[in-house]
Amino acid sequence: MQQYILGLDAGNTVIKAIIFDTAGRELALAARDGHSCMPKPGHVERDLGELWRNAVEVIRQCLDQSGIDARDIAVIGCAGHGNGLYALDRAGDPLLGIQSLDTRGIGIVSEWAAAGVGDQTYVHCLQRPWAAQTPTLLAWLRRHDPALFARIGTVFLCKDFVVNRLTGARSTETSDMSGCGLLQMPGRRYERELLAAYGLDDCMELLPNVLEASDIAGQITRDVAAATGLRAGTPVVAGLFDVVASAIGSGVTSTGAASIIAGTWSINQVITEEPIRDPSIFMLSTFDPVRYLAIESSATSAANLEWIVREFFEHAPPAGASPFEICSELVASVGPAGDMPIYHPFLYGSQQNGKARAGFYGIAGWHTRAHMLRALFEGVVFEHRRHVETLRRAGATVSQAVLSGGGSRSAIWPQIFADVLDVPVTVARSRETGALGAAIAAGSGVGLFADFSSGAAAMTAPDRCYQPNSETAPVYEQRYRLYGEINQAMGPLWDRMASERMSD
Repeated sequence: MQQYILGLDAGNTVIKAIIFDTAGRELALAARDGHSCMPKPGHVERDLGELWRNAVEVIRQCLDQSGIDARDIAVIGCAGHGNGLYALDRAGDPLLGIQSLDTRGIGIVSEWAAAGVGDQTYVHCLQRPWAAQTPTLLAWLRRHDPALFARIGTVFLCKDFVVNRLTGARSTETSDMSGCGLLQMPGRRYERELLAAYGLDDCMELLPNVLEASDIAGQITRDVAAATGLRAGTPVVAGLFDVVASAIGSGVTSTGAASIIAGTWSINQVITEEPIRDPSIFMLSTFDPVRYLAIESSATSAANLEWIVREFFEHAPPAGASPFEICSELVASVGPAGDMPIYHPFLYGSQQNGKARAGFYGIAGWHTRAHMLRALFEGVVFEHRRHVETLRRAGATVSQAVLSGGGSRSAIWPQIFADVLDVPVTVARSRETGALGAAIAAGSGVGLFADFSSGAAAMTAPDRCYQPNSETAPVYEQRYRLYGEINQAMGPLWDRMASERMSD
């Protein structure tokens, strides 16, 4: 009997359901776009009821499209965006969904930096606090919304909420909880001293049971089976932080291998046997039950293209044309050399300065949409390069990379990555690497694969490879230096602009 795996991928807005066979072929895909709301500047939230309704809908659609018997789905895995804060109330009902683009915690992070809190947390979790980190948001709620804070019964990450709705399980797993700075590393456990460093030492009861990603968290309930068409009792594994899932789903599973994700976030990560102990590294996560990921990331990647398409291109594309493909064609129509603007991709702040803002610099009257888009594509990759350089300085070797995420679908962007990073860049066969990685973890959990590596060998394959162009290297080197110099020069001005906004 043929067995299938259902992979779910819950991003900041879109949730997808995909049914795979054990060779990685997609039998059916369904996706629904949710809505973010911004009740105040810097606050980015979502309706958890909508998220769950969308999850039910995409699962049902996927089953209907595939035509397979739900009894042939061996297991279900879920990936979801990391950090932010997804909370149930004390009765176990949905309470709050804060997304990883949220910046309300900037003030607390600044206070903590001045007080040396980052030094205290680093000793335990090998991370320092940042604005949308889960413990930062929890501390913000305690200070600024104590009534809401008092109602919190469980602190989840995005995919934990979906797994909870599917199974009723109150669980999480190591990749997400390590990625958000709530686990002692490398021990992979909660620690009261770590929570105390955040001022949350009395919050241990809010944290769910920690599993490994491929451990079975629970089974599909009868109510969920009736709503989705799944078989009651189908096992659901604990799931994965989506950046880990995307690495696995793009075939990156060997120690030292590099995965770059050009999605909402700029994700740049390397698998290591032991945690890299360098405070300059932004984030540490587990990869599998024995290995780790050193992660450099920020909300500075393909979200910039999504924004410019939404505001300037989406309303009047030619019939049948994708606005994203139109943008790629415009970028390809102009080269990197010559008089080109510089773009900073800081729509949601930068990793180094939450007050940073996006901007084009050096626009002249003869510049066209193509020049502006070329600057945007390059600016995104320049910030990826800054992250990769941080990993290299910490001891990681990045001699080649696998690119995934929405940016990998462009016909021109992967070549810019190869040229700017000066390494060969491979694009994976599957576009849905998050759901595929979740499926591989799920298959490992029920014995379809021995481990993540064997699952990836069975279910993934490369599609395209791009070699760096040595002729463009001097141009990109000069533009990258200018990008960094403008970033430095703008820092005090961004601080002033933020102060003026706060005083209004």
